[in-house]
Amino acid sequence: MTSAPAATAVIDRAGLDALIRVLAAHGRTVVGPTVRDGAIVLAELASGEELPYGWGVELEAGHYRLRPRPDGAAFAHSAGPNSWKTFLHPQRERQWSADRASDGGTAFRTDPPPTVSYAFLGVRPCDLRAIAMQDRVLTGGPHADGRYRSRRSRAFLVAVECTEPGATCFCVSMGTGPAAGPGYDLALTELVDEDGHRFLVRAGSPEGEQVLAELRLRPADPDTRDEAARVVREAADRMGRTMPPVDLRALMRDTLDAERWDDVTARCLTCGNCTMVCPTCFCTTAEDVTDLTGDHAERWRRWESCFDLEFTHLPTGPVRSSPRSRYRQWLTHKIGTWHDQFGSSGCVGCGRCIVWCPVGIDITEEAHALNQERRTVADRQEMP
Repeated sequence: MTSAPAATAVIDRAGLDALIRVLAAHGRTVVGPTVRDGAIVLAELASGEELPYGWGVELEAGHYRLRPRPDGAAFAHSAGPNSWKTFLHPQRERQWSADRASDGGTAFRTDPPPTVSYAFLGVRPCDLRAIAMQDRVLTGGPHADGRYRSRRSRAFLVAVECTEPGATCFCVSMGTGPAAGPGYDLALTELVDEDGHRFLVRAGSPEGEQVLAELRLRPADPDTRDEAARVVREAADRMGRTMPPVDLRALMRDTLDAERWDDVTARCLTCGNCTMVCPTCFCTTAEDVTDLTGDHAERWRRWESCFDLEFTHLPTGPVRSSPRSRYRQWLTHKIGTWHDQFGSSGCVGCGRCIVWCPVGIDITEEAHALNQERRTVADRQEMP
């Protein structure tokens, strides 16, 4: 064993626990996957024993179940009901408070920026891209979110490459996985085979190299590197879903009046679950509250959904009053006009919106249906 970092190195299960201890010793709040309430959720971790060793998931549209795994893998599961957005861009957060003074004036106090330093352990490649998208939305341009930027600038990201995609995953279609792209501090690839349970680890930043230097490592041998590359490569061939291989931005532009919108919105409950579990949806609204005396007031920011009838409400009424218009707004923005705003798709192929839709609406199925309808209409127009 050696304590010197390498370009690629190997740690075992004890090394993963040591990684958590090192990150905590650096003053970081370590967050990672753990089993709770019948799901694999993201929560604060005190040790590696809290990771979901030996648990996988069974996924389908509107369906999520834990299932035991005989191999004891820690990260052989797909995205759960929450994402890292929960920590970087909290669901509800106070912005300021105000109190009426004895002289009749008002004293305002802005809540200070958060100082928490997170270490995210187990960031999937799709979620790694989602964080980059949120960075673009919330820290780019002239109206940056200072509270998000404070959390994000302190965050340490440990990515884990996917070796077993779920039935609702389609990251290959979106170019976001299963291999980890840029943006991580450390990247892990989990291997469980006849050679044991181990993790190939590589640094992606100077800070990642510093953390590696504090761990007991062994250099990665060629067979381990080849095996790690193989399992990730094969995972790309086992995606449970695909998007149609077309320009999705053009597809959304060309199908605004498609009949398929009526079909999907006959099933949609406009509950907004898809926006709440989505790792890239970022819309918020403001709530002002007072105490019973009226002497104390607070402003809170909370997540908002474009499925809410009050979303973008005007004095004359809601902008999008029908479920059809609201679902179409969400989908066309997510995979279409997001390009115009931020230069990329807003979808990372994690499949959460499929799993956690109570009626099982599948974003990939809808995209394929819209594409088929567009082709059918084009064929009819070409007929003599």
